[in-house]
Amino acid sequence: MTRIVAVVPAFEEEAAIGPVVAEITAFDPSIDVVVVDDGSSDGTGVAAAAAGATVVRLPFNLGIGAAVQTGFRWALERDYDLAVRLDGDGQHDPAELPKLLAPIERGEADVVTGSRFREEEDGYRPPLGRRVGITWFARLVSLLSGQRVTDTTSGFQALNRPGIELFARDYPSDYPEVEATVLLLKHRLRLAEVHVRMREREHGSSSITFVRSVYYAVKVTLALFIAMGRRYAVPSEGVER
Repeated sequence: MTRIVAVVPAFEEEAAIGPVVAEITAFDPSIDVVVVDDGSSDGTGVAAAAAGATVVRLPFNLGIGAAVQTGFRWALERDYDLAVRLDGDGQHDPAELPKLLAPIERGEADVVTGSRFREEEDGYRPPLGRRVGITWFARLVSLLSGQRVTDTTSGFQALNRPGIELFARDYPSDYPEVEATVLLLKHRLRLAEVHVRMREREHGSSSITFVRSVYYAVKVTLALFIAMGRRYAVPSEGVER
């Protein structure tokens, strides 16, 4: 039997995390749910546990990259065959998971990303500034990697065992999804995208402000060029880069 775990990083999501866990469990009770509480000061961890999730609590806020990597390390250590990642704010719909898992189950991909921009009829329209950034990174990563991608900032993914192993060993920090896309392509893992619906956030607010967006764009663009120039994307003992 294929063992699947849902990795849900969460920070200050007390109002949203319980329904997220419940929705995943209602969709497929066989999927185990681990919530990585990234040093929240509210009741995020308590709410997640009350909803039936296993909770891994980080001692203080380490950022989304560290939280995601912690979840994948937890999955790797417990020998899960597949992992799905959903954000803790409720914007990802568990009913879309079969779309992400299908290419992996058919042996066509190692990592599948839920893209909000694969179909013209999609109703998701982010703010202009964010839309410009998403378009810029999609085109840059497509150019650098030689593979067309449309949504490098999506945190909605499914991964097989090699994908879990890679991201358990190394996952970028700060705003990680763009760099993570380059990381898996450099390691020749097969990436696929499928179209998914994106729901509006019902609780809280996004941490990405205008100033952070500018910082994000500059930092990640530089990091992408550095990453492409590294001989080994994930350092190994005794290997010189």
